[in-house]
Amino acid sequence: MQGVLERLKQAGLTGNEAKIYLELLKRGEANGNLLAKKTGLDRSLTYTILNNLVDKGMVNYIMKDKKRVFHPTDPKNLLIPVKEKENFIKDLLPSLETIKKIPAQKNIFTIYEGKEGLKVLVEKWLGSKRGLIFFGGTGRSMDILKWEMPHIIKRFVKSKVPLKGIVSYKNRHHPFTRVQGADIRSLKNINSNATTCVVDDMVSIHVLVDKPIIMLMENKEIADGYRAYFDYMFKHADKAERK
Repeated sequence: MQGVLERLKQAGLTGNEAKIYLELLKRGEANGNLLAKKTGLDRSLTYTILNNLVDKGMVNYIMKDKKRVFHPTDPKNLLIPVKEKENFIKDLLPSLETIKKIPAQKNIFTIYEGKEGLKVLVEKWLGSKRGLIFFGGTGRSMDILKWEMPHIIKRFVKSKVPLKGIVSYKNRHHPFTRVQGADIRSLKNINSNATTCVVDDMVSIHVLVDKPIIMLMENKEIADGYRAYFDYMFKHADKAERK
């Protein structure tokens, strides 16, 4: 249940809104007094939260004996503000592209920091035509994106982006080595906190200790060089055991 609460918060509800909404989902209907009792929240605060959920389209109510009885709406309503935001951004993009100054030469190096930077990089991976290869895999991406990763993995599997990797011997049983369709191998002499990924003409080096830092290089010659280096190591690596 705690995991669902966290995901509801990421979906746009506050912690208390998530508690109230989940309690309503379990019960089907309830008045404010009962919800306050079951969630341990103050009665007046509970009604304030319920009003907020009504405004967000997540809760509605009917009158029974001159009292409001609340019902949860379809959970798919969580997607409404997401779709509205997506449509707003789509309308905004042409204006931004017009304003954007195109440099004479494309930057080869880009630095991404933090969790959001890692998520931006994942989107680049999902759009790959040649597939993703990596070596020195630590599994830290899964730890940092623990709530998002199940959805990301589903998208990877659905997109059929080829995935091959080399991990250290100590990480050969990590959950990320068991992604459906992935070909993961291990080498005993690799032990690094950095992971190198190659996707199309992009090479990214990840240092995911404390605050994630990702260095992205966009250059075909560099990417092809790393890809050749990977192919040589991959031939000499052991198939990772899936347990």
